[in-house]
Amino acid sequence: MKKFLVLSAMLMFCCATLLFAKDWRSGIDWKEPAVVTPGEKCGNPPSDATILFDGKDLSAWENQKWKIENGEMVIPPKGGTNRTKEKFGSFQLHIEFATPAEVNPKATGQQRGNSGVYLGKYELQILDSYENTTYFDGQCGSIYKQRPPQVNVCRKPGEWQSYDILFTRPDLKIEDGKVKEVVRPAYITVLQNGVMILNHHEIEGTGFYDQPPRYEPHPPMMPIELQDHGNPVRFRNIWIRPIPDDNTKPPRVREPYYHQ
Repeated sequence: MKKFLVLSAMLMFCCATLLFAKDWRSGIDWKEPAVVTPGEKCGNPPSDATILFDGKDLSAWENQKWKIENGEMVIPPKGGTNRTKEKFGSFQLHIEFATPAEVNPKATGQQRGNSGVYLGKYELQILDSYENTTYFDGQCGSIYKQRPPQVNVCRKPGEWQSYDILFTRPDLKIEDGKVKEVVRPAYITVLQNGVMILNHHEIEGTGFYDQPPRYEPHPPMMPIELQDHGNPVRFRNIWIRPIPDDNTKPPRVREPYYHQ
C-alpha cells in the first residue's frame, strides 16, 4: 500500500509539472513551412515540382534529336548528350530509367546500359549492374570514380528503376578562372528503387576517367544532363524541386524565452 501511495504521488507531481510548465522557445522567427501536396502515388511529382519530362514533349530539353517512344525518352544512335534548358543550384530530382532489355552477351562492364545523370559537373552513374561486374566506383549508383553505392539494388535489364536525388551545390571561391577555395563541397543523397545507396556523400569534384577528381570553376546554377554513352537507355517521369542550399539559422529576433 505504501509503495502504491508513493507511485501515485510521483505520478501526480509529474502531471502537475507538465500542466504548469512553460515551453521553451528559441526566439528565432521561423517562417511557416509552405504547404505542398505530395503526388498521389510514389514517384508522382508534388505540387511545386518543375516537370522536366512527362512523356509528351521535349520542350524542357535542348537536344531535340532524342526520341519519344510510347511516352518514354529514348537515346537514339549518336543522339548526343541532352541537357535541360533551365539551370538549377540545389535540388531534389526524381528520374526513372531502364537499361536495354536485350543484352549483347559480348558486352560486359561499362559496355552495358551505360549512361549518367550529370548534376552540373557531377555524374551519378547509370549502368546495367545486374549480374554485371565492373569497377565498383563506376557501377550503377556510383559517383563516378569517387564512391560506389552502399548496396547494389539494380533490377534486371529492361525493367524500370528510379533515382531520388538530393543534391546540395558546392560553394566555390573563384579567382582568375580558377577555384581558389572550396568554401563548401557538394553533397548528395540518393535512393535507388526506394533504397538509400548514398547518404549525404561529400563529392570531391568533377569525376574523370583518367585522373583524380577535382573541383573546376562553374556557375552556381547549371543544367541537368543525361549522357549519351552509345546505349539506348530510356527515361520517363523526370521532375525537379529547387531546394535551399543554405541551412543556416536566421538571426534571433529576441532572446530565448518560455512561451506562456
